Amino acid sequence: MILNKTRPRPISLLLVLWTIFIVGTLGQSPKTALIERGSQTAKGGFKNEDEIRAKFNNWKNDREAQGWLASMGYKPTETEYVVASKPHGEKSDIEVRVKTGGVENREGVSIKLVSSATGFNQIDKRWLAMYAKIWKMPADVQTALRHFVGETPPSKPGRDPKRMFLTELSNDSQKAIVDFFTTNKTQIVSDLFEGDGLHAAGWLMVAFKATPNTRWTLRRSTDVVKFFAEGPVVVTKQGNLRIGRITMQRKGGDGGRESAKMLQFKINPALLL
Repeated sequence: MILNKTRPRPISLLLVLWTIFIVGTLGQSPKTALIERGSQTAKGGFKNEDEIRAKFNNWKNDREAQGWLASMGYKPTETEYVVASKPHGEKSDIEVRVKTGGVENREGVSIKLVSSATGFNQIDKRWLAMYAKIWKMPADVQTALRHFVGETPPSKPGRDPKRMFLTELSNDSQKAIVDFFTTNKTQIVSDLFEGDGLHAAGWLMVAFKATPNTRWTLRRSTDVVKFFAEGPVVVTKQGNLRIGRITMQRKGGDGGRESAKMLQFKINPALLL
């Protein structure tokens, strides 16, 4: 870097974050290094899911889309057609129908667009009652989490008059929550990333769009689940729950409306890059 001797130029925050990200990946383990395979850099970049869907539909003339299809195991020379659509209210952000060898396959793709190497992205958000039904939560876990999200007022004074953090719950309640999420971690993480049914997401695309040339990676959801499920289930110092590489917290915000009491699960998608 060349400095102006009389007037140094300020280093941008983006450059600092990107440098930290790159340096941090140099010491990655062999298992983490495997995640690097398949990453590519797009020529012009893309800003949202609609642009990615349009690129899939223009696959014959779009090299990035051809690269995505190749990552899914399709050869352009054997592909008859590609039709990408946007299912409503499903885990998949786009659904790609690919016909090859006379057979049509459906590929659900969940998309995470990130602008920072250290940012977090929501992967799922619902009411506690919905998660309790899907995952068959025991009554004691539900009772504790109602305090956590604020559906039930705090049982004692704490950091927030409207809800309790996990660190403010009794030791028995904390243990019940940790034990439940530990025992059911595989199913829970799979549900968060893949969903189920016809429009389940079999793939996760992460696009780092902080620079003019967007860097992307496309991973099978089964591999993504294994990666983000790695690690123990613990109550954090902040009073949230850490499930491997996933953070569970109360949604908050929303001007104090009821929707602030929803449960939210977040990840740093840039870890896959």
